[in-house]
Amino acid sequence: MPGETEPTLTADEVARYSRHLLLPEFGVEGQRRLKASSVLCVGAGGLGSPLLLYLAAAGVGRIGIVDGDRVDTSNLQRQVLHGTSTVGVAKVRSAAARIADLNPHVVVETHETTLTSANALQILEGYDVVVDGTDNFPTRYLLNDAAVLLGIPLVYGSIFRFEGQASVFNVAGGPDYRDLYPEPPPPGMVPSCAEGGVLGVLPGIIGTIQATETLKLLAGLGTSLSGRLLLYDALAMEFRELSLRRDPHRPAVTELVDYDAFCGLPSTPVTGVPEGFESLEPEAVAARRAEGWRPFVLDVRAPHEADIVTLPFVDALVPHDATDLVDRVPADREVLVLCRSGVRSLTAAARLVEAGRTGVHELKGGLLAWAAQVDPTLPTY
Repeated sequence: MPGETEPTLTADEVARYSRHLLLPEFGVEGQRRLKASSVLCVGAGGLGSPLLLYLAAAGVGRIGIVDGDRVDTSNLQRQVLHGTSTVGVAKVRSAAARIADLNPHVVVETHETTLTSANALQILEGYDVVVDGTDNFPTRYLLNDAAVLLGIPLVYGSIFRFEGQASVFNVAGGPDYRDLYPEPPPPGMVPSCAEGGVLGVLPGIIGTIQATETLKLLAGLGTSLSGRLLLYDALAMEFRELSLRRDPHRPAVTELVDYDAFCGLPSTPVTGVPEGFESLEPEAVAARRAEGWRPFVLDVRAPHEADIVTLPFVDALVPHDATDLVDRVPADREVLVLCRSGVRSLTAAARLVEAGRTGVHELKGGLLAWAAQVDPTLPTY
């Protein structure tokens, strides 16, 4: 946190932050504390968008941004930090440009990379507060453990479809993320935004709560969410709060580990497919169809996804986790299984093979790959 000697405010900063200065609880001292502060935001997406905008607008002196992704058109429904003109641009560079336009007094440090056990401590060190704007469990556990080892408060937020939650971890001996979730859920149980969807305004609400908690920590204001988990239901427009305590019997965090393995994910990319069926590139499927190949085409996405886009030669739409999946596929024809990105089709194809079906194939990369390799006019989501 900032020391006792904070930098003075320039005349331009006094004018810019005048509405803060008029708050008796905040005043000049609070603004100087913000100017002397530093915050690291891991993730420049849905949660990171409102968070970074409001921290920069408020006058946090130094802001670090970690993100290895690039802006995609599908991001713009909720990631308001970016725009159409920055599609294809690294998110950290898009974010830095937007912040520079919003408040040139802020120093921005960009880390165009993915946070890993090898670089986390080095990247986090020296920041007063770290904010979690991530969307996957391995990085959340990694970020928590690195913050614990360095003694840095962590402002947490997460979103799922129409619901969100927020808290503050690692403050004055309070609980951390492992007290909330001692063990990660089984792989695939909680879908990502790309698979399950999210209401566009939801990260704006949760990210703004994270920004509020961050500013309170930096300026020494109010009572934080440490020891409390704030839950938000957008459909019911309802906030609830749960108490969160530190588990005295939980093993202490002493080192960073392999977080993919901890969460049950492969540490290295999967290069092959399970035995018993063939994974075909979209170009190979198109070539075979041009030669007269007509397998039974099974789309294993959800019905509302098919409403967005579908291929004209699909024979049946059966979700990959349907109990009657195998019974819906004819036993006397070859089968081509597809989904959005190729993940669910692998699961469905494996189920067909386990049930004794032969001639099973899956569309590698799903509809996203089909649009990239065969039909660029196909809408993607």
